[in-house]
Amino acid sequence: MTDVKTRPIPPFDEQIIREYLLDNPDFFTRFPELLLAMKVPHVERGAVSLVERRQELLRQRVGQLEEEITALMSMATKNERIFRFNLQLCQKLLDCEDMGELRQVLTHELKQGFGFSHVRLITVHDLDSELSTIWHNRLADGYYFGRLTRHEAHRLFGADIGSVSLARLSEENGQVIFAIASDDAAHFHPEMDSMLLEQVRQLLDHLLPKL
Repeated sequence: MTDVKTRPIPPFDEQIIREYLLDNPDFFTRFPELLLAMKVPHVERGAVSLVERRQELLRQRVGQLEEEITALMSMATKNERIFRFNLQLCQKLLDCEDMGELRQVLTHELKQGFGFSHVRLITVHDLDSELSTIWHNRLADGYYFGRLTRHEAHRLFGADIGSVSLARLSEENGQVIFAIASDDAAHFHPEMDSMLLEQVRQLLDHLLPKL
């Protein structure tokens, strides 16, 4: 009698199983004994049941969502503060009658509101090679956030500073740099949001030609 060879069972297609479980989320509800029988490896606790693993993943997801919500709330609070500050600043700058008063109000409000060490509006003349170099190199993209060389800092602010934000005003105002400095070397950095600087810059572009 000839022996009948048993054909090997083809391996399951894991993708098909995955898609089936996704399409039938009630599968383990119908077969709850599988949740306790099946084990998955865990780095710290060895093998755990699918129920325990699911609970752990849910706790991790909840923790992640809580962190995201906290970050969003912090950003919303920051944006609200900037909005209120710019609204008040706009009202005060609109009342300025000349450039000297505008410079004084702008400097006072930014220093008091955010603790900046220096605030300046600097006109760049072509004959001033040092300022022209800063204008063309640091402000090639219109903005600069970060640190300056000691020589650049002294040319712009007349003192050692930590970090700066620089912005070009529109061509209607000539070559004017709106410069803010902080004693904190990490306060201004290339990845930071430019919302505060951009809104104030637009306000200055609107007001300066009228003074």
